[in-house]
Amino acid sequence: MKRRWIAGAIGVLAVALAACAPGGGASDQGDKAGADKVTLSLWSWRVEDVKAYEKILAKFEESHPKIHVEFKPFQATEYNNILATGLSSSGGPDVAQLRAYGGLQPLVEADQLLPLDGKVEALSGFDAKLLEGSKGHTDGKIYGVPFAYQTLQVLYNKKLFSDNGIEVPATWDDMIAAAKKLKAAGITPFAVAAGPDATWTLPITHEIFGNARYGSTAFRDALVKGEKKFTDPDFTASVKLIKDLEPYFPKDVVAVKIPDVQALFVTGKAAMYPTGTFDLAPVLAADPSLELGIFQVPPPPGSPVTTPVTPGWADGSFGVNAKSAHQAEALELVKWMATPEFGQLYATELKQLSAVPGVTPSDPLLAEMAKNYAGNGAPYTLLVNFRYGQPNGDAVFRDEVQKMLTGQTDPEAVAASVQKGVEQWFKPGN
Repeated sequence: MKRRWIAGAIGVLAVALAACAPGGGASDQGDKAGADKVTLSLWSWRVEDVKAYEKILAKFEESHPKIHVEFKPFQATEYNNILATGLSSSGGPDVAQLRAYGGLQPLVEADQLLPLDGKVEALSGFDAKLLEGSKGHTDGKIYGVPFAYQTLQVLYNKKLFSDNGIEVPATWDDMIAAAKKLKAAGITPFAVAAGPDATWTLPITHEIFGNARYGSTAFRDALVKGEKKFTDPDFTASVKLIKDLEPYFPKDVVAVKIPDVQALFVTGKAAMYPTGTFDLAPVLAADPSLELGIFQVPPPPGSPVTTPVTPGWADGSFGVNAKSAHQAEALELVKWMATPEFGQLYATELKQLSAVPGVTPSDPLLAEMAKNYAGNGAPYTLLVNFRYGQPNGDAVFRDEVQKMLTGQTDPEAVAASVQKGVEQWFKPGN
């Protein structure tokens, strides 16, 4: 997902192109490609994936010679507003990359997307957990074909571990002992950022270290039913872990930016990188020679869950614009996106975990991530269930944790702020 390090001029160019786009996504552009050839406009927030999607979509065009797909990426930070505006006018995309869960809901409520129930038969074989990210929160209809899922774990530098006599930690105490040893050797144990551009990573860091401590899936289920609150002692204890681990983060972590932690890890100045699947490709692109491993964090003392877990979530989906002038062709494209051919291309070209059933990652680290999630998958609770209203729980949490790291608040107050925020809109049982 998150793919946020690269922000280039291509996003600005794409915005300008979109502003000039004709009605229905690309009806006039189809004439340029040939009288009997339709050009579909595909919008995305992935400016860094242009070359990969060109290769992927070329395969679609081979089997659909009367359809040309024009991939239009926008800067991720601007995409939500651009897409909402585009879908409400005649110049929007035919097919769009859609955010999941709460990020999808505003478009559903605005009737801007075509329900895919009964139109894309392959969706019946998708993992139900991943399909939840593509469904309307109240109507339960499916509005997109899931393209990927993300998992959370710790990447580690095998050479640094070997050089310092460290093995993959089997217990929480092992992990802390490793962190102390690395710090004594002048190596940053955990590459974590909490600067102004990086607060979105703080809930991710919390999930990696604290999901088992707050009770994982069982606690999430109890929250949704109204049987527990974020002020529960287990959740508060999971928040405290972030403060406890701060000595092993980069110095002045609240000023550290995302490119800084990538550089720390890639150059061997940090040994462990708690992050998502989405960071594997950028890290290896920066230094293909890096010998990387992954591990699931051992449950901290006092955890209700006693086996390591891999938190994860549906990354997003591809949906059809309800106003597209080329809905038949757009449906052909999203149907193809539900096939193993697309899934395998996606996994190979983008080094991501495809949501398409039956796709096996060729990259061994991705395969290990997929295996861990299949065996011990856990929900990223704040993202999956508490982004459907304002203020959303994920946003409140990240801001409060940043304040905790600067000494302005404490774990109990962080948990209380999250509970107070979500209570403004969340109703148990929904």
